[in-house]
Formats: sequence, C-alpha cells, structure tokens
Amino acid sequence: MNLLEDFSIGLFAMQAIILVILILLLGKFAWKPILSSLDDREQGIANALAAAENAKLEMAKLEASNQAAAQEARAQRDVMLKEAREIKDKMIAEASVQAQEKADTILANAQEAIEAEKKAALADIRGQVASLSVEIAEKITQKELSEKDAQNALIEKLLADANI
Repeated sequence: MNLLEDFSIGLFAMQAIILVILILLLGKFAWKPILSSLDDREQGIANALAAAENAKLEMAKLEASNQAAAQEARAQRDVMLKEAREIKDKMIAEASVQAQEKADTILANAQEAIEAEKKAALADIRGQVASLSVEIAEKITQKELSEKDAQNALIEKLLADANI
C-alpha cells in the first residue's frame, strides 16, 4: 500500500514519455534492422530450401540421365562384342579356308613331285634294262655257243653279274 501513497502523476507522465521515446528510438534504430535481418534470414532460408529442392530435382534428372547413358553404353558394348565375335569367326573361317587351300596345293605339288620321280625312276630302269639287254645280246652274239644249256648258263651268269 505504500506504493499507492508514493505515486506521483508527474513522475508517471515523465516515465511514460521516456518509455514512448525509448520505444520510438528502438523502433527506428533497433527493431527495423532486427526485423529486416529476420526477414532477410527468412528469405535466405526459403531460398536455400528452394535451392535444395532444385538440387534434388537436378540430382534425380542426372541419375536418370546416368542410368540412360549406362544402358546405352551397355548396348554399345554388346554390339561391339557381337561384331568382334563375328569378325573372329570370319577370320577363323578364312584362315581355315586358306590353310586348306595351302595344304591342297602342297599335297598336289608333292603328288606331282612323286609322279615325276616315279617317271624318272622308270625311265632310269628302262635305260638300265635296255643297256643290260644290249650288253647281254652283245655277249651272247660274241660267243657263239651251240648248246642251249650253255646259253642259259651264260644268261644266268650275266644276270647275276648285273644285279651286283
């Protein structure tokens, strides 16, 4: 109760005027910058949230793009592997054909060489037989024998000499 007795209207009015001045000064110099910084901060947070949402959408687009690129790369790899297999099979087939042709050529050349050697050997044998026949005929005619047994013995002896 003591407070009501000490109450002074002049002091109250003065304090009310100081309070109003203080509120006006704070409003002009403190609250406006505080409120504007709060508004700026709120705007910054809203922008950051929007940027984060945009980044999230961009990441989703990039991920879809990366998946499409990976799928395309796999498809290209499969095509390249298929082409490589086809080229390999073609090269193997060509090499097989070439090897077969070469083997056939070598075989034909060998058969020709064998045939030529065979002909040469037969010609040589014929020459030797003719030469032996001539020698035998010469020896038989040089020696005149009246007996048939002596002629046969001579021929056998000449043949035995020729086989040596």
